[in-house]
Amino acid sequence: MDKDAPYAGLTPDRVLDAVESVGLPCDGRLLTLNSFENRVYQLGLEEGRQVVAKFYRPGRWSDDAILEEHAFSLELAAREIPVVAPQAIAGRTLHEHGGFVPPELEETWLGVVDQALEGVERAFERAGDVAILRLHGDCHQGNVLWTADGPHFVDFDDSRMGPAVQDLWMLLSGDEAERGRQLGKILRGYEQFAEFDDRELYLVEALRTLRLIHYSAWIARRWDDPAFPAAFPWFDTPRYWQDRILELREQIPLMDESPIRPA
Repeated sequence: MDKDAPYAGLTPDRVLDAVESVGLPCDGRLLTLNSFENRVYQLGLEEGRQVVAKFYRPGRWSDDAILEEHAFSLELAAREIPVVAPQAIAGRTLHEHGGFVPPELEETWLGVVDQALEGVERAFERAGDVAILRLHGDCHQGNVLWTADGPHFVDFDDSRMGPAVQDLWMLLSGDEAERGRQLGKILRGYEQFAEFDDRELYLVEALRTLRLIHYSAWIARRWDDPAFPAAFPWFDTPRYWQDRILELREQIPLMDESPIRPA
């Protein structure tokens, strides 16, 4: 939801869909209850009883803060203090609905992301304790401006701290042999100014993996900007997420292989 208009998209249909997504079939009855900070609804269920659903204001509380509230309410109820405690469904009192990953792909997506991040951890363990320094942060060929005087780096708004290889690997393209030749030339130029720790080459595929995951997160966080749905109309389609799952599955074994070597 848009933090500036957080409930603009919370239509009655979406409220019903959200409740039914946790296994509570609704009969269409919907009553808005009094709440300004959040949105609270009373819904009728097909079995005849009613349930109250609370939609928290985006960005107002962290998940941990909400779960602490729930735990406190449950503790009070367990001590026979008259409170209305949240109902646990599938062992959870806090749920999410309306993400970009299609429901039928969500479990697969989350599983492959977990596997990919485990591969990233292994790659960093293999590299060891490498030095960090100030980086450009988004150093690819699109951010190198060529003039009659040669190349110039532009767009430093993603600058951060990290290993030197973060500013080198995105300059590589082509097959493995071509990337090795490019890396050799880049490192020969780089080492005219600074030493390069070869252990950082273990991080190339790990950093690529992180960038692939971050790219989807970047689009999702900015989806309320009208420019993003126009530029990425395929983002909320099953095909996009199927491709991303395949992409990460291909990355996972690459992180455990021998690193690229400069030629």
